[in-house]
Amino acid sequence: MPRRRTSSSSSSTGGSTGNSTGSPAVNSSAPRNRTPQPVRIRRRSFGDFVKAFFAFVALLVLVVGVPGALAVSIGWPLPSGAPSLDWLQQEITVWTFIHILTVVVWLAWAQFTACVLVEVKAALSGVGVPGRVPGAGPSQILARQLVAALLLVGATAASLTPGLSQLGHSLEGNQKPTVAAAQATPGLFAQQQEQAAHTAAALAEQASHAQADAAATAKQHGDTKYYRIQPPEGRHHDSLWEIAQRHLGDGRRYKEIYELNKDRVQPDGSRLSEASLIRPGWIMEMPGDAHGGELVEMPDANAHVSPEVQQQIHDYAKSAAHALESGGRQVSVPQQRPAANQEHQQQATASESGSHTHSSSDSFGLSEALLSAPLLAAGLLGALGRRRRQALWQSALGAVGGRRGMEPPTPTGDAADAQDALLVGADPEAVRLLDRSLRGLAAQLAGESRPLPTVYAAWLTDGDLHLQLAQPAGKPPAPWQLGQDQTFWMLARSDAERYPEVDTAAPYPGLVSLGTMDDSRLLLNLEAVPGIVSLSGREADRAAVFASVAAELATNGWSDRMTITLVGFGEDLTPLAPNRLRHLDGIDDLIETMEAETRQRRGALGAAGHDSVLTGRTGPAQHTRWAPHLVLLAAQPSPEDAVKLAELASDASRLGIGYLVGTETGDLPGAAWEMEITGAGKLLAPLLGLELDAQLLPSAQQRAVVELFVEADPERDPQGPTPTPPFLVDISEQGRPAVYARLVGSYEIIGLETPDGERSALLHEALALLLLHREGVHPRVLASALWPRGVTEDVRDALLERLRVWLGTDPDGSPRLSADATGRLVLAKSVVSDLDVLRSLYHEATQGKGVDSRVVRGRLLTDALVLVRGPLLADRPEGRYRWLTHEIIDAQLPLLVADIGLALSAFHLEKDRAEKAIEALNAALNSAPADERLWNELLRATHATGDTDRLKSLAADLVHRSGARGLPARTEALLDELLPSWRTGVAAVG
Repeated sequence: MPRRRTSSSSSSTGGSTGNSTGSPAVNSSAPRNRTPQPVRIRRRSFGDFVKAFFAFVALLVLVVGVPGALAVSIGWPLPSGAPSLDWLQQEITVWTFIHILTVVVWLAWAQFTACVLVEVKAALSGVGVPGRVPGAGPSQILARQLVAALLLVGATAASLTPGLSQLGHSLEGNQKPTVAAAQATPGLFAQQQEQAAHTAAALAEQASHAQADAAATAKQHGDTKYYRIQPPEGRHHDSLWEIAQRHLGDGRRYKEIYELNKDRVQPDGSRLSEASLIRPGWIMEMPGDAHGGELVEMPDANAHVSPEVQQQIHDYAKSAAHALESGGRQVSVPQQRPAANQEHQQQATASESGSHTHSSSDSFGLSEALLSAPLLAAGLLGALGRRRRQALWQSALGAVGGRRGMEPPTPTGDAADAQDALLVGADPEAVRLLDRSLRGLAAQLAGESRPLPTVYAAWLTDGDLHLQLAQPAGKPPAPWQLGQDQTFWMLARSDAERYPEVDTAAPYPGLVSLGTMDDSRLLLNLEAVPGIVSLSGREADRAAVFASVAAELATNGWSDRMTITLVGFGEDLTPLAPNRLRHLDGIDDLIETMEAETRQRRGALGAAGHDSVLTGRTGPAQHTRWAPHLVLLAAQPSPEDAVKLAELASDASRLGIGYLVGTETGDLPGAAWEMEITGAGKLLAPLLGLELDAQLLPSAQQRAVVELFVEADPERDPQGPTPTPPFLVDISEQGRPAVYARLVGSYEIIGLETPDGERSALLHEALALLLLHREGVHPRVLASALWPRGVTEDVRDALLERLRVWLGTDPDGSPRLSADATGRLVLAKSVVSDLDVLRSLYHEATQGKGVDSRVVRGRLLTDALVLVRGPLLADRPEGRYRWLTHEIIDAQLPLLVADIGLALSAFHLEKDRAEKAIEALNAALNSAPADERLWNELLRATHATGDTDRLKSLAADLVHRSGARGLPARTEALLDELLPSWRTGVAAVG
């Protein structure tokens, strides 16, 4: 596992402070990484002192001179007593106007003085952006400029430069975090290891005093079996419930394992104190009836166990006696919070929903790069679903070319593998909580009239969110808490889940995943970096990092709008998000573009009275202004271009512009943060204390993902052939299926006995997933759909075996559930759903026998419409079938029903059977009430009846349904044609 690097001074002193200044010793062998600094450092000149002197004089005149002059020359302008009728009847003289003007000047002076006090307080206290004085836009700007000029001569560079080296670091020097802070904060891995090592050494010394008792205990447990906690894979963690399920046959026996191992010293020096808090590498003593290949006995006679593990198990057996002797005293070793899935484990039932590990031995064809990138996968999957829905609607409305039908192309080959990897790896819940937490924080700060703090990075650790600030920003609003110091704000997952949805702008859209450190995922805020972020390494490795960053920024769910400019790579990535991604040919075009945008943003911020884009995002125009612009430059810039980019980036963080630049040598002028990607997939930033498992999108996976988006493009080959449904059934009497499932409406299965026990719901859900994907389902996709929190292979395989037994075999002995050549699970043709029949009936009516026979077409369309009993899986239980959010069947089914209703209406109108047409359209509207085509056809059919009053009533109903949005343009045009007086008629009906 990757570990944080510590300075050489820390290691050499054994954890001491090193020297009196706290400066680390220089390690010449460490990778070089410079301290961030501006391109040009400008010293204070004589002109600065002159400006400061004049600013002081101006402030003195305006703050002190103005009221003094008014008091001496005019005096108090207001009357000395309460106004009376005689006072109001006096003659208006010149002095009356002078007194009125004097009152206005006094008010202006009071406002300006308040602005000066606010600006001075903000400048001296370092709280960041000062508060606004109501109605004092120009006055406050003038006060800010005068105060800034006056204080410039006393400001120091340190007061203006953020503490960049804190990124990835915990407390330094003489700061000592409490155990609670260490438990809840990422970036403490090095300290945890050091404390664990000291604790383990102390425990080993204590254990030597109980050697005789330990030997007796070891002998007593000579045939005892032990289990070693397995490391996590992705989001899936081992758990006591799942261990008990596998090796004791009942997950509810996890309490027996917990009681056997409670408070016993683990190899890392810590102890088991809660059933949900277990770590990879820990050893668990098992009850005597435990069974399974992963268990080992006392390993003297087990050569397959490594010597290190043998020694750990020996020591662990001894710790049983020591635990009794020491009274079970808790060791104060920092621990991270349990993952949300582990907390959920305690509440799991015997329905197998509590397993949390997932082996990758059967990950054939699936990219580990996508499996291990849950936020990226969720963003890509969501964007792909939106693209496919858009294609369906455009096809249905005839907006692109001819009618293409309801079936999007089925991915094959590498694209199919990429889609499966996205389905398995995606964590949409983490994206939802991250987005809700950040927007909720922005709304709370805006409600308290507090500015957004500058955030350099975010850490996701076991569901908890930690924001790393550029500088202290005070106490965060509840339920946020301070982390290990004033520059960390932390939100627990349980609190994030209770956050309500808020309508506010995304505060930190530039956050993007870089990789993981142990159990923590780092997201860097590219738009907040005070300069350029450079990335060195081999070209292919850099390209994989750039592609991952670009793809996540283009599709993430925690941003609103942004521009991502790609230079030197990524021209083929633009299909992922054409509205966000743009590609430039060269650095010259980039510099010209960014010079113009930098000038424009500076002017816009100044005109709006904002210090940075963060203050602009909480204003009235938050949804339309200050979107970030992130530049990803993979090509090595020339020295001259590098200097120009550094000059542009020196003020970029204030303007919401970020730069990530690739370099071959790692030496880039003006680079604030330097990172390196190694051939082993490690992302290193020594100055920042980071060594991450990098998040990558290699070229092969990049091409496969892009292919998914290109195939879903509604404008791609619009005149191509209409896709055939993936599975057509025999709709004749001879084609009666052996197993028939009703999915359109309530879920019913005909031809199978209802399974007994708590696994019935899982079996029904698995069958529904397979029925909606006749092309086949990867076993890991099925497992991810049924157990979103993860599951082990043996539990998954056991369910598949039950599903095979439940479905049974055909008369020829062939199983109704099998695997195809790629390993995907497929159903036999004898297992059919009403959705399969619905598609087959419509296809046969419009492209088969119904084309040449009007009678056959009418019968097939009528039979198809009768099958529609409601929405898909209308009675599905709450909390299950969450995988449907990744599907587009919720868009396909209403459009298919609408197509059937339109075709049947046209069939009846050909013979002037308007009432039959209206009946068919109303039946289709029950499943597709928002389809504009059905309403327009209903207007035509109603017009064909010749009943004007009925047509007016329908028009009024449509107007009422449309509400404030108004009628669609096509519907208005149709009403103007069929009922020119419809507006008057609607008003009369209303």
